[in-house]
Amino acid sequence: MNIRSLTRGDGVVIGAAVLLLIASFLDLYSFDNVPDSVDLPSLWGSGPVVFSVVLAGIIGAALVVVGRGLPQAPKIAGLELVPFGVAFTVFAAWSALGNIFDVPGGFDNIGENGSSGAPSPGIGMILALVATLLMAAAALATPLVPALKGALLPAPRPAAPQPYGAQPPGGYGYPGAQQPGGYGQPQPGQAGQPFGGQPQQAQAQPQPQPPAGDFSPFWFAVPVPRPLFAEDGSPTPIAELAPGTWYLAVEQRGAALVAQTQDGRRGVLQDTSGIQRG
Repeated sequence: MNIRSLTRGDGVVIGAAVLLLIASFLDLYSFDNVPDSVDLPSLWGSGPVVFSVVLAGIIGAALVVVGRGLPQAPKIAGLELVPFGVAFTVFAAWSALGNIFDVPGGFDNIGENGSSGAPSPGIGMILALVATLLMAAAALATPLVPALKGALLPAPRPAAPQPYGAQPPGGYGYPGAQQPGGYGQPQPGQAGQPFGGQPQQAQAQPQPQPPAGDFSPFWFAVPVPRPLFAEDGSPTPIAELAPGTWYLAVEQRGAALVAQTQDGRRGVLQDTSGIQRG
């Protein structure tokens, strides 16, 4: 699971799930004039609240985060995990709202332990309502609000841009690896010149030239996973660019970019909005 593919909206969903878990250990309901020595039940003391609010909300949040964090998330009945997760969060918020108006289990305790009056929602039930409402709102609004669609963790900047046609030392984003000497350079344990021969001139390897025009190749990272299509215009993606990885833009075609992946494949990135240049 690539955490750099998570959005700010997913971060709100995760935070709301943590708040819901904390609220589940707090009071389910409260009474007036109850002595401090009396222990009121938590949300775990009510089965309907546990299943319809606590577990439904946490399961929904997990489905949303896993569905958006995995490149190829498993499907349920042919549907992706995110719609199921969103439905669970909405159901949890709806159930929490109903339990605010009709506190479960509280009416059986009227008059006991010195209490008086009708029960009211406890701090745990109130926080559970806030957490589930926040969770459902973030899960629904993330695909629609640009501020929530931004990357949760920014992509790391590269140490230095590499020239067009050259691979970064040690692979994409991993500097420091030693490369073998070029043609004409002496290797350890070998003589600099062959026996009886003339000194050889080191032959410089020709470097590919950038495309003609004003375009200069540059490194970039995408804010969210985006498909890379074949250069022949085929509608089937050949790869998926993931956040947190730097790719080399080698050509510009209108608003699209021709990008090169880590394994040397080239394709067209049609959606270039929000990319981070290196």
